[in-house]
Amino acid sequence: MKRNVLLGVVAAGLLFSGPSRATPLITEEEAKLPPPKGAVAVEQRGIMRGPKVEFVSPGDSASSPLPLVLKFQSYGGAKIDPASVKMIFLRTPNVDLTPRVKPFVKADGINMQDAEVPPGEYMVRVDIKDSDGRSGTTVFTLKVAPK
Repeated sequence: MKRNVLLGVVAAGLLFSGPSRATPLITEEEAKLPPPKGAVAVEQRGIMRGPKVEFVSPGDSASSPLPLVLKFQSYGGAKIDPASVKMIFLRTPNVDLTPRVKPFVKADGINMQDAEVPPGEYMVRVDIKDSDGRSGTTVFTLKVAPK
């Protein structure tokens, strides 16, 4: 009887405790990897019908954990394919962040409110596709201030 009560208390505690820590996006070890040589953010110009990725937040610099928010926009009636979203941390070698952000990906963007990232500046590339097979890419710099 005592054992059943104890198990019930433990289970209730787990149910109501909720997540107690931030979601790791970039680890300390990955942050120490060397940046790729000659890496620069690329701006695409011209008329494009492919989907667009817009980096919304954090702003200029935020401390961790931070909100990582990106918005997706499609054109011509096409829909964003959430399964096509890829996020790459540009380092040598590159680090695939896709499995870490997948739970936060929706058709309209990525909303990860508690991303854990070490202090520093990091270049990240996001690739998406729409239902018509057109692709879109953005590269942004994630600036993380010390705590």
